[in-house]
Amino acid sequence: MQRCFTNILSSNVEQSAEFYETLLNMKRHFDSDWFVILTHENIEGLELGLLQRDHEFVPKSLQTPPSGIMITFVVDDCDDIHQKAKSLNTTIIEAPKDMPYGQRRMLIKDPDGTVIDISSPTAKIVE
Repeated sequence: MQRCFTNILSSNVEQSAEFYETLLNMKRHFDSDWFVILTHENIEGLELGLLQRDHEFVPKSLQTPPSGIMITFVVDDCDDIHQKAKSLNTTIIEAPKDMPYGQRRMLIKDPDGTVIDISSPTAKIVE
């Protein structure tokens, strides 16, 4: 295998790219009018694709809004990202709360309705 990445189907690729750039400090690795790949300087190999939902390369049967998927981003401070999300008028499904498995988590929706889990560790990591 050479690489693996997730593509989010978007009705507005530019808007979605700006959302992830602002919220999570991601950067554009590739940029076209119908497809953007975002990366992050601190995570080698991470690629998040944003693909125009109604583009000719996307089968018609897949051009519906997302469901049944949740993308998780582990960050240093969930509450900091919560403040950014609020400033972006993001749909917040669940405000940050401590979870019994040692993470503080919030759930939001990106501009296209994809559920995003933003989590930060609260338990000490034993190595």
